[in-house]
This record gives sequence, C-alpha cells and structure tokens, in this order.
Amino acid sequence: MESLTIGIAGGTGSGKSTVARIIRDSFGEDVALLKCDDYYKAHHELTFEERSRMNYDHPDAFDTGLMVEHIKALKEGRAVDSPVYDFTVHDRSEETRRIEPGRVLLVDGIMVLALAEVRELLDIKIFVDTDADVRILRRIRRDVKERGRSLDSVIAQYVETVKPMHEAYVEPSKRYADLIIPQGGRNSVAMDLLRSCIRNHLQ
Repeated sequence: MESLTIGIAGGTGSGKSTVARIIRDSFGEDVALLKCDDYYKAHHELTFEERSRMNYDHPDAFDTGLMVEHIKALKEGRAVDSPVYDFTVHDRSEETRRIEPGRVLLVDGIMVLALAEVRELLDIKIFVDTDADVRILRRIRRDVKERGRSLDSVIAQYVETVKPMHEAYVEPSKRYADLIIPQGGRNSVAMDLLRSCIRNHLQ
C-alpha cells in the first residue's frame, strides 16, 4: 500500500510546521516528513552577497524534479537521502538527511499546492491560513533568532519578494486545498478531523 500523502501549504510563518509536528506527535513512526525548504536549488558558484539577493519565494527557486522523485520513492516505500539547506549561508549544505518511508507522508512547504507536479502526488491537500500580520511577526522572530539575519534584511526581503510572491503563487494555490485550516495547529476542530482521517487510513 502506498503512503497516504498529505501536502501542507500556506504562507511563510502560517504554522505549517506546527500542523506537521502535531500529526507526527500523534502517530509517531507511522509518519514520514519531507520539507520542501530543503529542496532549494544549490548555488555554490555564487558569492554570499549574490545568493542573498536571490528570490527564494518563486517556484523556480526549488529543485522540483528532485522533490518529485523523492516523494514518489517515499510513496512507494523506498527511503531517500534528502538534501539539507543551510539558511545561514543561503545555500545547500554538503549534508543529506535520511528519510525512511512511513504509512503517512507529510510534504510541508509554501509551494506544495502551487507546484502542479507536487500537487498531483497528494492524496490530501491542506492550506494553513493565517493573517499576514501574524505571519510576518513570526518570520521576523525566526529569521533573526534562528538564521542570524538582521531586522532590516528580513523586512526588505519580505517587501521585495515574500509578499509579492505570496500574492502571486501561494495565496492563489488555496483553491486546490481539500481542507483550509485557519490558525493552523491552534484550530483543534480541524486538527481532530485530520487526525481522524489519518487514523481511518492506518486502520
């Protein structure tokens, strides 16, 4: 039996990872997680300054072919070695992460529903819908504390690429969702429905 494949999309800071974490905590080893953030294209040939000016919120920023290949393998029960992206240097690291298949496969990322090749592989399509002001505050906190960015750089990136690309690609992809979850993991009713669906599949 192929894995039940669930795509979790939504804007930056919407709470996608929280939804994925709750599902993993609920079903443990039955759940595998593939993070689309790790599939940003490698740009070893560019300087740090050149990489820092790139648009990372456009569909072309992702190595979609490799992502699709790995999703198909995991669905079929084969382990993959996922790339690992280093956000502190805006480049793919030399490391890989072994992902073992599970009876449930979560695919988490802003472009999960915007990329047709990925969307077609999903059994359940989720969009986590959170107000823009909440999302930008979460992004600032994450990028400054965890990724070593300056406040000015985070705001500039949000205005120049994150916001316009969200409006062009991420927000319109909501129409493909089977389930829209306002407030993400804090929406206990939606999370209970999702867990019930997964539980039925596992049984």
